[in-house]
Amino acid sequence: MLLGFVIAYWVVSVGIGLYAAMRVKNTADFAIAGRHLPFYMVTCTVFATWFGAEAVLGIPATFLEEGLSGIVADPFGTAACLILVGILFASPLYRMKLLTIGDFYKRRFGRETEVITSLAIVVSYLGWVAAQITALGLVFNVVSGGEISTLAGMWIGSVTILIYTFFGGMWAVAITDLIQMVIIVIGMLYIGGEVTELVGGVDVVINHASEAGKFSFWPDMNFASILAFVAAFVTMAFGSMPQQDIFQRVQSAKTEKIAVWATIVGGAIYFLFAFIPMFLAYAATLIDPEMAAKWMEEDSQMILPSLVLSHAPLVAQILFFGALLSAIKSCASATLLAPSVTFTENILRPMMKRMSDKQLLSAMRAVTAVFTLMVTIYAIYSESSIFEMVEEAYQITLVVAFVPLVCGVYWKGATKQGALLSMTMGFIVWIGVMVLGPEEPLIPAQFAGLIAAAIGMIVGSFAPQILKHDHTVHERLKKGEMGDEMITAHENAK
Repeated sequence: MLLGFVIAYWVVSVGIGLYAAMRVKNTADFAIAGRHLPFYMVTCTVFATWFGAEAVLGIPATFLEEGLSGIVADPFGTAACLILVGILFASPLYRMKLLTIGDFYKRRFGRETEVITSLAIVVSYLGWVAAQITALGLVFNVVSGGEISTLAGMWIGSVTILIYTFFGGMWAVAITDLIQMVIIVIGMLYIGGEVTELVGGVDVVINHASEAGKFSFWPDMNFASILAFVAAFVTMAFGSMPQQDIFQRVQSAKTEKIAVWATIVGGAIYFLFAFIPMFLAYAATLIDPEMAAKWMEEDSQMILPSLVLSHAPLVAQILFFGALLSAIKSCASATLLAPSVTFTENILRPMMKRMSDKQLLSAMRAVTAVFTLMVTIYAIYSESSIFEMVEEAYQITLVVAFVPLVCGVYWKGATKQGALLSMTMGFIVWIGVMVLGPEEPLIPAQFAGLIAAAIGMIVGSFAPQILKHDHTVHERLKKGEMGDEMITAHENAK
C-alpha cells in the first residue's frame, strides 16, 4: 500500500511538471521562468532546491557519527551561503538581467573566464545531482521492500525527473517546488510529532544528545583542526555562491526586492528545517537502539527510513516518504537544469553561429538529457556517501569561481588578467595539494586553493596589464546597462 501511494504521488507530480511546460515559449522561460515569479514561489524554490537528500538522509547520518561539528558545512555553511547571496549579490546580479551566472563572467572578464567558470560550475554539479539520484534509488528500494533494486530505483528516478525538467525547465521546477515545499513541511512536522510521542518528548532527545556530546560545535583549539573546520564551512558557504541554481532563483523573481528577500527567507527556513531530520534520526537511537546500532555499522543513512517503516503508522509513512521524495525531486530537477542551461548558453551557444532562440531551447533540452545520463552513471559507480558527494561538489567552484565573483561585483580594479591568474592559481594549488600533498594536509586543499586564488586576483590586477581590459565594464554592469544588451540579444534571437 505504501508503494502504491508513492507511485501515485510520483506520477501526479510528474504530471504537474509537464503541465507547467505549457508556459515555456522561449529560453528565458526555460532558464529563469521569464523573471515572473512572486515572492512565495521564489522562497519555496530556494528552500526546496536545497532541502534535498543530504538534508533528510546525509546530514542526520553525519550528525549521529560526529555531532554538530561534523555538519558545519551543511546546514550551517549552506544557510550562510543563501543568506549572504541575498544580502550581497541578489541586487547587483538581478540588475544585470543576465541569463546565466556564466554571462556575468563573460561581461566582466571576457570569454576565457566565461568558459573556465562555466566548466567548473558544470563539473561541480556532478556530485550534488548524483547524491539525489543515489537517494532516489535508496528510497524506491526501501518502500518496495526490496522489490525494486537500488540500481533500478536510480534509473526510474532520473528518467522521470528528466521528463518534466526536459519540457518545463524553470517553470516546471518552480511550480513543483511550491507543491513539494508544502508536502515537506507537513510531512516533516507530522512525523516529528509522531516520533516525539514515541520517545517521550522533545526534551528527552535533546538532553540525551547533549549528554552524549553531540552538541559540541567548535573544533579542538589547534591549528590543523581550526583550519579543517573553517575549510569545511567556506566550501559550502562560499563555494556554493557562484552556482547557476542560486542565480536562476534570483533572476526568476519579479522584482529586485523579491530576489533579495526570498533568497534570505528561503535560506533561513532551510536552516530551521534541517534540524528536524537530525532530531528524528537521534530519536531513532532511543526508540530502537538495536536497529540504530545495526545501521550505524552498515549505513547510517538508513536509520531514519527504517525507524519510520518499523515504528510509524501508515499515514506517517506516506507523509514521510512523500516529503523525502519531494525533497529529492525538487533538488534533483533544479540541479539537472542549472548545469545544462549553463553549458548550453556559455559553452555551446558561442560555438554555434546564428543559433535562433528555438534552436537554443532545443539545445538546452538535449544537454539536459545528456547530463542526466552522465550523472546517473556517475552516481551508480560513486562510493561516496550522500553528504560527502554534496560537500565535495563545491570545492572546484570555491577555488575557481568564488574570488572572481566577489571581486567582479565589488572591486572596480579587478581585471581580466587578475581573474585568469586567480582561476589558474586556485585550481593548480588545489589539485597540487590533493595529488601531491599528504593524506591529511595541514592546510586543506580547497582552503589552500582559495588563498591562492585571492593572491592571484590581487597580483594579476595590480601588475602591468598584458591583457586588454575595459575598466568601464564594472559600472555599466552594476547599472544594468550591459544586462539590457543581453536581454535584447535573446529577444532578437526569438
